[in-house]
Amino acid sequence: MTILAKWISAPLDTGSAAVTFRRDVHTEKKITKAELCASALGVYAAFLNGARVGKGVLAPGWTSYNTRVQYQTYDLTDLLTGDDHLEIGVGPGWAVGFMGWGHVNHYYHDKVAAIAALTLTYADGTREVIATDGDWEVYTSHVTSSDIYHGETVDLTAPITSIGKAELADITVELIPQVGEWITEHERLAPIEVIRTPKGETVVDFGQNMTGYVEFRIKAPRGSRIVVHHAEVLDRDGNFYNENYRKARNENIFVCSGGDDVFKPTYSFQGFRYIRLEEYPFDTVDVEGIRAIAVHSELRRTGRFVCGNEKINQLYHNVIWGQKSNYLDIPTDCPQRDERLGWTGDTQVFCRTGAINYDVEKFFTKWLGDVAIEQSPEGAVAGIVPHCLKGENAYVSAAWGDVACIAPWQIYLAYGNKALLSEHFPMMKKWVDYLHSVGPEEFLWLGGNHYGDWLAMDGDPEKCYGATAYDLIASAFFAYSTSLLIKAGEVLGKDMSEYRALYTNVRKAFRAYFMENGMPKETFPFVFDEKQNSRQENRQRLGMTQTALVLILHFDLCEANERAALAAKLVEMIRENGMRMTTGFVGTPYLLHVLSDNGYTDVAYELLFQEKNPSWLYSVTHGATTIWEHWNGIREDGTFWDKTMNSFNHYAYGAVFDWIFGVACGITPTEHAPAYREVAIAPKPDKRLGFVDTSIDTRNGTVRMHWYYKENTVYYEIEIPEGVTAYLTLPSGYSADLTGGCYHFAE
Repeated sequence: MTILAKWISAPLDTGSAAVTFRRDVHTEKKITKAELCASALGVYAAFLNGARVGKGVLAPGWTSYNTRVQYQTYDLTDLLTGDDHLEIGVGPGWAVGFMGWGHVNHYYHDKVAAIAALTLTYADGTREVIATDGDWEVYTSHVTSSDIYHGETVDLTAPITSIGKAELADITVELIPQVGEWITEHERLAPIEVIRTPKGETVVDFGQNMTGYVEFRIKAPRGSRIVVHHAEVLDRDGNFYNENYRKARNENIFVCSGGDDVFKPTYSFQGFRYIRLEEYPFDTVDVEGIRAIAVHSELRRTGRFVCGNEKINQLYHNVIWGQKSNYLDIPTDCPQRDERLGWTGDTQVFCRTGAINYDVEKFFTKWLGDVAIEQSPEGAVAGIVPHCLKGENAYVSAAWGDVACIAPWQIYLAYGNKALLSEHFPMMKKWVDYLHSVGPEEFLWLGGNHYGDWLAMDGDPEKCYGATAYDLIASAFFAYSTSLLIKAGEVLGKDMSEYRALYTNVRKAFRAYFMENGMPKETFPFVFDEKQNSRQENRQRLGMTQTALVLILHFDLCEANERAALAAKLVEMIRENGMRMTTGFVGTPYLLHVLSDNGYTDVAYELLFQEKNPSWLYSVTHGATTIWEHWNGIREDGTFWDKTMNSFNHYAYGAVFDWIFGVACGITPTEHAPAYREVAIAPKPDKRLGFVDTSIDTRNGTVRMHWYYKENTVYYEIEIPEGVTAYLTLPSGYSADLTGGCYHFAE
């Protein structure tokens, strides 16, 4: 972005209305190249002669606005006529509108602002730059109200009037070229049904929970209105239900011009499956004029999966749509309520699965850059990034802040990008150093504010906090993040002897404090620090839980001779619970891996196929089209678990596909040769799946596994790209090293 461009804002406060910054462009010279760079504090759209330019929506995306803002570049060479008008429309968006459940307004800036530069290169070799300054005109727009949470009002009868010259805005953030993927429109979904509910409401069902917005094409009397509300589910009586959106209104209002109108939000988006037509100009709904448009980051699909079990196929469908819904420029928790924030815990839980389904390297390059920027000088990482909550919200928590080590390592394994790993090594190191200094004990993280095993089913069933002791979880992740830092440092050729010694001490301290006779203690002293601990629930947390056993086994906090007893105890607890898990956000991602790694693949499959709550298939059997936040968001009797913490599009538990892909299908990258340059192939078939056919497009070519049953014989078809070595291990024990080619086995 040229230094000639200045940040500009409207000369008066326009509230939640979008404004348009306009500049006429006149030239008689022949243009050989025309390039527009633009950005905003708020959400912007660029227009040339009334037509929108570029493929993106919701630009400039969401970054740590206090520090950096992306700008986008558009090629206008073939669009300019020599007598043109350029417009930058800006709505409040993330930077100026309401954010968080505390409804913080104007968190980053009080007014929307824009910055742009149009660079014209002429045939005679000269250049001209038309940049934002105090000469740009500011106009009202047809978008009379806009907010990320509350929706948008578009009034085509509203007059467009000048509100004066632009003011120069005092904004000092760094402008950077776009780092992340474009946010773009994707699938267009037609309604599958128009419902007249028992309450007499008119509801349109699109058949799929999603993120985006609804487009209306309509010709209706001037001044007539379409008023739209959004919901993910219907209640047990079949009525429209959106109480789980909390304070987010998700209301779009469209006022018709009297001509052929096309309506959709420009500066907002919603999470929904259903819409309620609060007002509509006609008695009959024209379904041909209504389409739901999915909106998310433009990610290239890399993973594919299908099997012979339709419920597992639906689960995978839900995983994919949950990822698409929540990978909208940043990895969010949910797309619908007054939240939609970059929760670090949800991100680390799912990032390995995310990198199987899609190419997310560029996506994470951008977001991890903001994690590093917002890391405190002491090394702390908050619960959400970008941070936009005031007070104690989104504080530093184990398993959430550990994204600083987990995500860079998983992205390295998926793509083998040493440069990116090197860039984030300082962030990883600062986080581990923070853990080393934060608690009253040098080698344990005791005390602190934590989310614990969030939404686990072994605590109070009416609360979000699981039963596993926060101190145990925090200290286990201290060890785990330290081990990942060591691995990263060794990849980068660094001397990690100091951190190997630290890991040894953390592991030793963990075992001494939390374990006895090879098992987790039932109870242990609770450390309460009034400066750190605000959640009294910490006092009652347990040591002997499914999640505690999972962490001890998966993070290798036990000795080799203790593994069998620990795994057996875990299986015993699962069976005592009716062959069901009790784990939440912390334990669930690793649970099936721990079982299969310790000789209980059969139990892992039992959990995968379980349909009673809590289970992955419980939501499938209750009609889910995305992953739910809470295991029983809808109870067996059709009532809702809660209205304040009950998203039906919350992708974290979709991390189960990492196990399906890596164990059931049997494809995993190796740590010493990442990006699937060398790959372990070790499928563990189960007849209930019937068959699996899965593949992943890696940096080194496509790896494919297809296994299927004929009576009691399993047939394997394996494809390995040229230049890749695969280490095959079949259930019979047969092993072989495979190089590029197609292979067939049976046993």
